[in-house]
Amino acid sequence: MRLEGKVALVTGAGSGIGKATALMFAREGAAVAVNDLNEETAAATAKEAASLGAKTLTLPADVASTSQAQEMVERALAEFERVDILVNNAGIVDYRPFAEITEEVWDRMIAINLKSAFNCTRAVLDNMIARRRGSIINIASVAGTTGTPYHVHYSAAKAGVIGLTKGLAKEVAQYGVRVNAVAPAVIDTPAGKRAREFFRRVMPNFAFTNPPLGIIGQPEDIAAACTYLASDEARYITGQVLSPNGGGWI
Repeated sequence: MRLEGKVALVTGAGSGIGKATALMFAREGAAVAVNDLNEETAAATAKEAASLGAKTLTLPADVASTSQAQEMVERALAEFERVDILVNNAGIVDYRPFAEITEEVWDRMIAINLKSAFNCTRAVLDNMIARRRGSIINIASVAGTTGTPYHVHYSAAKAGVIGLTKGLAKEVAQYGVRVNAVAPAVIDTPAGKRAREFFRRVMPNFAFTNPPLGIIGQPEDIAAACTYLASDEARYITGQVLSPNGGGWI
């Protein structure tokens, strides 16, 4: 098992990509701390991970809040003594013309998609540096690499996630901590289905709806990328953006 003996914390793991990642980590031998804003969905994911033989911990918290993110990590450290893997997955999507993005909408998008990654990374980093090892994986998006229309605020937030990834990777490599990003295109989650429906209406030829491979990515496709980056197989990889996207964003 590729993650045997490791401790992982996955945010936004109550559903979708986060849930698939937490469960794949459990199958690969990791203990898994499961975060979600919704305590019930976080507990359900933790229960399923436990059924796979993993030690688990349910950590409901709003990771856009600095204090809640810190308290969450402190609980994980109290339970497991360390965090070897952090997956910053918590996020939201929203589609609207740029002219309709209010300051409130903009601030919420940045807080949940970018500040949350900052908060959780700040909270775990001292522990990783002290042990001179760790893997941080930030869930970005093709929206952050190329920009996508009708969610400029989302594109900006995910571009920020990529900048955070690359800058921090250079800073903490000297301590043995790796920082990478995974940038999916549309994935078959409830949010992904809403995206496809939206773009079919407003931009029917957009790559979101017609990936060249002819298939829609599954949450497990992204979980597999995260598992690789979290494992020792990726020990020489840091500061990179791995983009499972069906060929639409080459």
